[in-house]
Amino acid sequence: MLYADTVESEVLVHKPLFIASVFVVVLSICFMVNLTGTTMGELMRPVIGDPLESGLYGRFAVAVVIAMIFCLNIALIGFATLKVQIGIVWLELLLLFLAFFAVFNLSLPFIWQNLPFLITQGVVTTLYISAISLVFASSIGIIAAIAKLSSNGFAYGIATFYTSFFRGLPLLMQIYLIYLGLPQLGIIMSAVPSGILALSLCIGAYMTEIFRAGIQSIDRGQWEASRSLGFGFGLTMRKIIMPQALPVIIPPMGNTFIGMLKDSSLVSVLGVWELTFLARTLGQATFHHMEMLIAAAIIYWILSVCLELIQSRIERYFARSKVR
Repeated sequence: MLYADTVESEVLVHKPLFIASVFVVVLSICFMVNLTGTTMGELMRPVIGDPLESGLYGRFAVAVVIAMIFCLNIALIGFATLKVQIGIVWLELLLLFLAFFAVFNLSLPFIWQNLPFLITQGVVTTLYISAISLVFASSIGIIAAIAKLSSNGFAYGIATFYTSFFRGLPLLMQIYLIYLGLPQLGIIMSAVPSGILALSLCIGAYMTEIFRAGIQSIDRGQWEASRSLGFGFGLTMRKIIMPQALPVIIPPMGNTFIGMLKDSSLVSVLGVWELTFLARTLGQATFHHMEMLIAAAIIYWILSVCLELIQSRIERYFARSKVR
């Protein structure tokens, strides 16, 4: 708390200098963007004659106005509370993104017409694949993490080879190898199980390191105390080690699940009717590519935000129980 107060006081002392620096940076960026609004040939051509006629002064004036508004915004929101500041910044950035999307002249009726199908088919399939893959990946991660922490050379060798191999290959290549390679061995799997298997094996390798780091964060005295009480390995892990390791495991595990949610879009190469496949298919059939891609991007973002909120609540719960 003292460190945070010190940082805040330092920022307040140097706030005018900070705003001046921001003004210069924003002015430079806006001026260059304003210049690049012309063709590259016009940008490289030297200004000949009156700068007023060339429009140079007008572009500089626009850049100055934008920089002043930006810096004024920073100065004014500093008087609000932290939550209000965050809300204002999010609202402003959202408006900027909406203004950016408006440049594409999107067909909103087409988006609203296909949005229910994207949600009922694409989102449901994406969440279904991601959720099942998370369960399998977590199971694989726990088993491989225990193997990497054991003194058994056979188990350690298999676990280290597994994590090295599946973290070393791109996920897209793993999907192709499983979907096209297993039939060569007589194992025929459809697209959805192949995608789930590829995601589980790939993400499970990353989960292995997450669980290993969480288990190793617990002091060795906890293991020795449990053994002195006569606890077996399974009971020690379930009742003593894992409850203490969860606060360390949950943040990277939540980030991995969010990444898995987006990586599930790679399953679209197998023809699975998930969100990315439907967005690409609907856009190509009607030449409304940007409408469907932007709609899918916003849906992915909303799903990620929901997962972030769930993760933050779980983190607060375990942090509170740890304090107790």
